[in-house]
Amino acid sequence: MSFFNKSASEQNEYIVLLYRLLLIMLFYSAFRILFYAFNASFFPNITPISFLTILKGGLKFDLSALLYLNGLYAILYLLPLPFKFNKTYQKILKVTFLTFNGIGLALNSIDLIYYRFILKRTTYNVLNILENETNMAKLWGQFLIDYWYVAIIFIASIYLLSKLYSLFEPKKFKFSNRWYYPAISVLALVLFSGFSIIGMRGGYRHSTRPINMANAGKYVNTPDEMALVLNTPFCVIRTWNKKNFTAYNYFKSEEELKKIYDPVVVVKESQNKNKKNIVVFILESFNREFLGSFNTHLENGNYKGYTPFLDSLAQHSRIFTNTFANGQKSIDAMPSVLASIPALVLPYIVSEYSSNQIDAMPALLKKDGYYSAFFHGAPNGSMGFDAFANVAKFDKYVGMKEFNNKKEFDGMWGIWDEPFFQFFADEMNKMKEPFMTSLFSLSSHHPFKVPEKYKDQFPKGTLPIHQCTGYTDNALRQFFNKAKSMPWYENTLFIITADHSTRPHYEFSSTSVNKFQIPLIMFSPGDSSLVGIDTNYAQQVDIMPTALSYIGYDKSDYVSFGNNLLDEESNRFVMNYTNSSYQFINNKQVIHYDGEAIISAYDIENDPWLKNNIKDSLQLLNDNLNLAKGIIQQYNNRMIEDQLTAE
Repeated sequence: MSFFNKSASEQNEYIVLLYRLLLIMLFYSAFRILFYAFNASFFPNITPISFLTILKGGLKFDLSALLYLNGLYAILYLLPLPFKFNKTYQKILKVTFLTFNGIGLALNSIDLIYYRFILKRTTYNVLNILENETNMAKLWGQFLIDYWYVAIIFIASIYLLSKLYSLFEPKKFKFSNRWYYPAISVLALVLFSGFSIIGMRGGYRHSTRPINMANAGKYVNTPDEMALVLNTPFCVIRTWNKKNFTAYNYFKSEEELKKIYDPVVVVKESQNKNKKNIVVFILESFNREFLGSFNTHLENGNYKGYTPFLDSLAQHSRIFTNTFANGQKSIDAMPSVLASIPALVLPYIVSEYSSNQIDAMPALLKKDGYYSAFFHGAPNGSMGFDAFANVAKFDKYVGMKEFNNKKEFDGMWGIWDEPFFQFFADEMNKMKEPFMTSLFSLSSHHPFKVPEKYKDQFPKGTLPIHQCTGYTDNALRQFFNKAKSMPWYENTLFIITADHSTRPHYEFSSTSVNKFQIPLIMFSPGDSSLVGIDTNYAQQVDIMPTALSYIGYDKSDYVSFGNNLLDEESNRFVMNYTNSSYQFINNKQVIHYDGEAIISAYDIENDPWLKNNIKDSLQLLNDNLNLAKGIIQQYNNRMIEDQLTAE
């Protein structure tokens, strides 16, 4: 420590400024290495050479973030003020420097862990989502307890930055003419401002678009690796209060566009109308990997998974073993599952278009005499779910308040799954048929605890979430045991899926495609036609049109960005958004497209690890890209123009 205790060396003030800014660049690179070290399992294709390319590319984004955060500091530093070199002013400068750069380092520190929950760098809209959480103080407290070592890393980095900052003190330029110094200072300020504009934009050419998150695709093989190139301060800054939906005109006429893709579902008078009840379970953070019945190929056919009840239910259900989430966060799931609106670009719930009219399942079924209710055991208002339930026209929202028994509170998120699932069954027993209900679970979530009475009952597995998965699976078992005795049970379609995927055990589950994998089960007691294994593509937005088709809904046309999974002639595809690019899966290929150009493309069947980029080959890519463009144009333009309904 004697190195830090020696007297500061005086140096030319401009050299000192350059030294301090280079320090931040060094710290950002160090945090990039830490980020990879903490999350290496999510990037299975990284090699030493590709990581060096990533480090080099990251400098561009680090410089941009650095200039945004240090603009005020640089101005205060360069202004030719008469008191510029006294100790008080220099202390003010240091506090300013450490404050703004402390924010940057704090954001980078958080993503060392938070990335594994949302599988992307934190952006402004993620922070916006967190504003909807009613118990944020407790959640942050638990985060600090569980990941105390991240707090230590952050504190140590600030301490080290403070010490390194003070190694050199600025020394004033001396000129024979006293007017030279302010003139030089103003010139330095102008030059720095010009350099800052270039650095923030990522280039100096007139044709250069301001650098954004999508530009990280230049340095990677697959979009998921873009998270390594980027830094969190840059992602937050570049998405701050941005209107992220862009109108596209890939196809000039409406007729041409509709031939490529039309999201309007035209219903016909049903000959098989059965008006069954619909019950949709959205399970928190259930990776497809958790279910043995969905992974019979693992461990030479001996893989059991962590959901014995769901695996037993799968034997009497239609299961879709190649299902993907349309988003990466809990807040993405309700619009995707219940309104067939995928989370492309940013979550619908917190977007500026969240007040758009939509053809959600509850609203449509209301026309057919259905009663609807949405259940979530968290404090009312959590994640903005109550707001979306209102937009979707649910007749009732039921949360922790309505459950009205704090003895079952898990101490963090809300009511434990088992008692809330039992409550769910009892509440449906009070409803007049037909009804449509949905429950969003919460116990399979960090901090990954189970009730004390179940402490050692479920397999701990290889990840903290595995025992919670077993607990929620058992809660489903208890729910179905109760539901079997209720009069509405036999006349009900049960749909079980997840809100998003989560950290997997197997590396293969971490590719940019498989990191969206989730389960999808459709079960209706006694219906043998709804039994079997479907290995074709499926996604969350397919759930609404499939359920409506199954019950013979024929009241009105509606907008859906999914397919009817029971229609054998439908062209199945999957669309999601990751690291500032659209990911489109169709015809056993995946395309990563930033809205203007293909970043990468892969033959999933022959190259499941996504190592061989084929973006410049195969005619089939053009067909897939045209369909992707059609979906993007329909989605973005309808979102902007408030045309998410068929009427």
